[in-house]
Amino acid sequence: MAPIPGSGLAKGLAVTLRTMTRKTVTAQYPDVQPELPPRTRGVIGLFEENCTVCMLCARECPDWCIYIDSHKETVPAAAPGGRERSRNVLDRFAIDFSLCMYCGICIEVCPFDALFWSPEFEYAETDIHELTHERDKLREWMWTVPEPPALDPGAEEPKEIAAARKAAEKAAAAAAAQAEAEAAARAAQAEEEQQ
Repeated sequence: MAPIPGSGLAKGLAVTLRTMTRKTVTAQYPDVQPELPPRTRGVIGLFEENCTVCMLCARECPDWCIYIDSHKETVPAAAPGGRERSRNVLDRFAIDFSLCMYCGICIEVCPFDALFWSPEFEYAETDIHELTHERDKLREWMWTVPEPPALDPGAEEPKEIAAARKAAEKAAAAAAAQAEAEAAARAAQAEEEQQ
């Protein structure tokens, strides 16, 4: 069956007329903050304590918008006779948001969970050079990162947690068995002393 000429135009005008009769809803943005969905990607927050200056985020960034500077520091031996260790200390961590394309590769590749998505989105500047945010600003955004979603109650327990729980149960069972054996030995010794 051939379509009726002009039916597409009629459908389009019907949608337009329906929309014209509805009350308009305007988001009064600066005065009323929008309700963002959970886990919104806004800016990247830095949890400085977890950063080991491994440089993976900077190397994997396709835009090369992450700038990291560090120096080595010698840590004294933990035990007498041990050797001194050296570790990297973070001097500068900056992200140039004028270059960033918000792909999230830096967050995914970080092995120590030092980078997170923050829902903050109000960081516009009048000068493009001010869009390079240093670690202090990235740290401020870290505190706006929402809690991760709860695990599914029907999900399988993570292997690491299951292994740790089994090891703890074995250690507790061994300690209980040893305590019972010691109590039985003490009771037997007390019995011998009474005879």
